[in-house]
Amino acid sequence: MLKIGLTGGIGAGKSEVSRLLAAHGAVIVDSDVIAREVVAPGTGGLKAVAAEFGVGVLAADGSLDRPALGAIVFADPERLAALNAIVHPLVRARSAELEAAASPDAVVVHDVPLLAENGLAPLYDLVIVVDAEDGVRIDRLVRLRGMAEEEARARMAAQASRADRLAIADVVIDNSGPLTDLAPRVADVWSELKARHA
Repeated sequence: MLKIGLTGGIGAGKSEVSRLLAAHGAVIVDSDVIAREVVAPGTGGLKAVAAEFGVGVLAADGSLDRPALGAIVFADPERLAALNAIVHPLVRARSAELEAAASPDAVVVHDVPLLAENGLAPLYDLVIVVDAEDGVRIDRLVRLRGMAEEEARARMAAQASRADRLAIADVVIDNSGPLTDLAPRVADVWSELKARHA
């Protein structure tokens, strides 16, 4: 099994690279998806979050009210740490289950937005960083996601710097150009991964 860490700053195109790698046959373990799963209605994760933060973080239907929780944790680093102490171990455990279920010859790609921020590079055989210039990322966030430019800049500033991400990269996929340039680059990277795995 080849364990890959995939990361990239907001707006760089990490999700598109993840989708393309899956199309080539990679097993994708998506941290964002798992983070939602572990606090879904009826889970121990959601019960733990409600016990820690109060029933005010639950929506009328019993699901997690993300904006209400966000208003608490993003204004207070200690409360964010408390949330992470609940969610991160659950995400790690579920990620390990999904990895263990993959075939021994699989290329398993862990899609981890905060890989650099959380010092997770040593967990993987290889780290792929999807990179794009800051101006390109801001344009995408404003044009494609409807963010205000100030919000886009604030979200980018809250993440690791480009330099920090590039410092942990074994492979860099430059996604500053048009989407049509991305698929051939990912295909090349996939060939490199398969060759390395062989």
